[in-house]
Amino acid sequence: MANTVMMSKLHAIRRQEQITAGIFLLPAAILLLFVFGYPIVRAFWLSFFAKNLATKLQPVFCGLDNYARMVGDGHFWQSFWIATTFTTASVILELLLGLGIALVLNQKFWGQGGVRTIAILPWALPTALMGLAWAWIFNDQFGVVNDILLRLGIIKTGINWLGEPTLALLATIFADVWKTTPFISILLLASLQSISPDLYEAHAMDGAKPWQSFYQITLPLLAPQILIATLFRFAQAFGIFDLIAVMTGGGPGGATEVISLYIYSTVMRYLDFGYGAALMVVTFLLLVLAVASASFLLNKSRIAAK
Repeated sequence: MANTVMMSKLHAIRRQEQITAGIFLLPAAILLLFVFGYPIVRAFWLSFFAKNLATKLQPVFCGLDNYARMVGDGHFWQSFWIATTFTTASVILELLLGLGIALVLNQKFWGQGGVRTIAILPWALPTALMGLAWAWIFNDQFGVVNDILLRLGIIKTGINWLGEPTLALLATIFADVWKTTPFISILLLASLQSISPDLYEAHAMDGAKPWQSFYQITLPLLAPQILIATLFRFAQAFGIFDLIAVMTGGGPGGATEVISLYIYSTVMRYLDFGYGAALMVVTFLLLVLAVASASFLLNKSRIAAK
């Protein structure tokens, strides 16, 4: 009887805590609903209308015409491929470099705190400002990159980094990797510090070598955090705008025009709001699909770990 009364009181207390937490979270939930929910619903509604200069910017219902137009839009698929290439290359390089930096920062050495602070600075700096800096660094006449290569005798004439399609894309990937690798390294460093040293000591006593401990202890325990970091970076890289807009503006010849820049041009330059809304909806659904897939893999890895 006493246990029943105690359980009933605990249940009431938990219920009251949940209600209190809900009340405190309600303003934030309402704010998020207006900031994120309304624009998404509005874009979805507008994607079924033609609203451009031909309609005098008045919405005219067109059904699925915008989506049908998208299927045959070579410009859209080109920007989609460029965004996919940019995202894949950036995320892979950032994960590899971020893991390496995290492993180094996890060691004990003199000046560890200062090194960690310096390592996070690139991520803390404004992206647009860094994009402008990298545009000057890769400048074909006054850039630091060409100056170093010329002094080392690797090249004889300056390379037009931002004027060649492939080189321009590589330059933007390099700048993005430099900017956001610290984000990955800090996330993984926090996870590394939560791993007990006793695990490595016990593994070493069993005769395991450092590389075996890395593959058998470190990577499995870091897998959920690596997946979360990949998820964040995928969403950010696939929707990147400011860095590329400042460095190349989508050029040369559309070689670095990712989906966000294409949507911006469609809406702000050509005032095709209906088609631009359809592009935003499809991009949003692609990101949701990627997030759902990553969440599924994350939950699967957690279940396997248990």
